[in-house]
Amino acid sequence: MKLVSGQLPWENTIPNPPEYPVLEGDITCDCLIVGGGMGGAMMSYRMSLSGADTVLIEKRKVGTGSTHANTGLLQIANDKSLTSCMNTFGEENGVLFYRLCQQAMKRILELPGKLDIDPQIIERSSLLYASVPEDVAMLKLEHENLNKHGFHSEFWEEADIRAHYAFSKPAALYSKGDAETNPLRTVHSLIHKAHAGGVRVYEHTEALHYEYNEDGVICHTANGRIYAKNVVFAMGYETQEMKKDRGAELINTYAIMTEPLPSLPKWHEQSLLWETARPYLYFRTTPEGRIIAGGKDEQLTSVERREVRVLSQGERLMEELTALFPELQGTKAEFSWGAVFGSTHDGLPYMGPHPEYPHCYFIEGYGGNGTCYSMIAAELLADTLAGKTRPELELFSLTRSAKPTPSPAIQP
Repeated sequence: MKLVSGQLPWENTIPNPPEYPVLEGDITCDCLIVGGGMGGAMMSYRMSLSGADTVLIEKRKVGTGSTHANTGLLQIANDKSLTSCMNTFGEENGVLFYRLCQQAMKRILELPGKLDIDPQIIERSSLLYASVPEDVAMLKLEHENLNKHGFHSEFWEEADIRAHYAFSKPAALYSKGDAETNPLRTVHSLIHKAHAGGVRVYEHTEALHYEYNEDGVICHTANGRIYAKNVVFAMGYETQEMKKDRGAELINTYAIMTEPLPSLPKWHEQSLLWETARPYLYFRTTPEGRIIAGGKDEQLTSVERREVRVLSQGERLMEELTALFPELQGTKAEFSWGAVFGSTHDGLPYMGPHPEYPHCYFIEGYGGNGTCYSMIAAELLADTLAGKTRPELELFSLTRSAKPTPSPAIQP
């Protein structure tokens, strides 16, 4: 599956990235991780802390799948609001989901001091603004539910927004505890640290097929076999080529990164910006004074069509950016790209075991919060492999009902 198209922004931001050998010969391990993107990086780092005998393989170079297209917004809040989660899954499970995201964000914000390569994880606030006046009531209800359950949320009126930003919106929720990152640096820093902690890493090593046995799994590659007691598949959206999840949907999404700007417009705390409309637009800044804009999601089409659409969708994103910040008229996008993006009908990611794949676990961080989900999965699965029961995994079961749920703006 060709995951990305266009000009990608992160490749030159980590000079001389770590390199790893191709697997040659047969090896054994307790845990095999398949995939060197964000899910595999989080999992390998977490397994290195436990001391488990772990191997990670990546069929490309580390971080060159969907990570290349990741725009690096890390948030507690999700595409599906807390209110909507409570309505769909019940109050207890809805709050549990958001609590797990909150805990994951705290762990992510602790990473820079623990890694040898700077992942450029920077704490940021977020502003979720009402796209239209009709969404204000939904934001008020979401604000009440967030505060009721201990999540930071401030309800801002139009005057509050105008006082802090160069634009005006009917209302917004302001929150703290989120972050931005350079996703390629984050993946490399995690895998580099995991490797230093004993995880064996192999690039350009593709899993060709698997044998599922009573005592483990045999992974066959071009130049050797891996005998693993357990396997964690962290292949992102390409998992759908291996097993089709009825509750998952793949689409195309687009993003741009501007040229460096002499100065940024009035932008409170360089916060992450997003809106209540679905599909939504989002915006963030970078430490180099650039702006990233993303969205314009559309139905998954052929790779060739996505290649053509990158330019026009990039132009539309620039129009959206200058509509929000008119003073940026004339700014050029230095990078424009499109990518495959995955979501689920019920708004939760998939993680955990599957009855058709013995001794195997999956990390499918589908949705706009994939990095946060990867941290959640790494914690839950590492504990599970160590023999600790984590009942939270039931919330993300791969065999849960795939019944679609409606997704207007923020559901009441």
